[in-house]
Amino acid sequence: MASFSFGDGNAKKLLALPLYAAGWMLTRFVPRSRDEWVFGCAVGIADGALAVWEQAHAAGTRSLWLVDGPAQERDAAARGIPAARKGSLRGLWRTARARVVVVTHGFGDVNRYTVSGAFIVQLWHGIPLKRIGIDSPETVRSSILPSSALVRRAVAAMYRSATRRIGLLPAASHLVRGRLESAFSLPDARVPVVGEPRVDVLSCGTAAERRRAARQELARLVGDIGEAPVVLYAPTWRDGDLDPAIPDADDAAAIATFLEESGAILLVRSHPLGAGEYRVPAAEGRVRLLGSDVVADVTPLLSGLDALVTDYSSLAFDTSLVPLPVVFLAPDVVEYGRRRGFYGSFREVAGDDAAETWPEALGQLGAVLADPVERKRRLDRARELDARVHAFRDGRNAERVYRAIVEAIGASTRSDGLGEDTE
Repeated sequence: MASFSFGDGNAKKLLALPLYAAGWMLTRFVPRSRDEWVFGCAVGIADGALAVWEQAHAAGTRSLWLVDGPAQERDAAARGIPAARKGSLRGLWRTARARVVVVTHGFGDVNRYTVSGAFIVQLWHGIPLKRIGIDSPETVRSSILPSSALVRRAVAAMYRSATRRIGLLPAASHLVRGRLESAFSLPDARVPVVGEPRVDVLSCGTAAERRRAARQELARLVGDIGEAPVVLYAPTWRDGDLDPAIPDADDAAAIATFLEESGAILLVRSHPLGAGEYRVPAAEGRVRLLGSDVVADVTPLLSGLDALVTDYSSLAFDTSLVPLPVVFLAPDVVEYGRRRGFYGSFREVAGDDAAETWPEALGQLGAVLADPVERKRRLDRARELDARVHAFRDGRNAERVYRAIVEAIGASTRSDGLGEDTE
């Protein structure tokens, strides 16, 4: 089953209100340091947090990564990154002392109870197509009295109170900026258009160099891929529900036949919070799992792919930088749009030919891999999408974000007197 839903998550937050209150009291009495930063990321030592960490480290900034479990501890140690368990007393204390807190998903990336008073940098983890934050009704669902309007209003108030603490939330473009301002209830000044640090890797070096490095890493992670076309299937999270596109027996047979005939390899990356069984036994060797347990951040691998199959994932925006042809498989688009909602319309991104079944998707994918005209059409669509959502393609987003943080905390320190303690 899925490991998380907004309903259960919000219920836990309501029950943890005494801990939030205690943490808030602690931050009222513990002075924050002048220069220490703490970093956290829900998926590990990865994503935009790692890109900004590298900038901060190169500049000599005192930093600590807050990890969740022994695997992340080992990864941090292997990279030479000082780390502490976020749920430990040290993690609580270092979060309470930090001048800057950098996260990619939420305050739970660090010690959520002691972020109050820090300069919070929310990098987020992708350009949203589906509505997020306060823009989505899912955000305020709770398994405690789920039909209660009062509970929903209380959760919404908690959410706004939390997100308004964010000091900086970088945007990939002015289009994306509007979505983030609305979702996180933030003013323009806190959402600068400086680019997403997490996608710098898709702009550094030449296209040939990026593809070669990505293919080599893919082979290390999932086994030999040779020169085979590689397709990534990446469904998005269903807010705790099963993915309706999980292949049944007939779909699995069709997928196996397609992969055998096309010579392609299908990588399956279900959402870390999702659920479902995506194995296709008849295509063993040609269907390989690339979940978050295999690699925390898939972004550096995108340049090694030949196509993407997805529904509402932000990967459709990320792969436009490569660019990659995208086949959209969205059997529940009407229901998902009703329950979650989209920024703009799904058709603006997916076109009017999104597949609703695996046979339809496989037919489109076959054309992408075999027909140069169709492949070019999809690549042109990706380039048009890239032009709409990305203002920068120079590999320097993390640098711009780091500078924006330093400038912002400098202004904040001058105006509010923070940073007097130098320990």
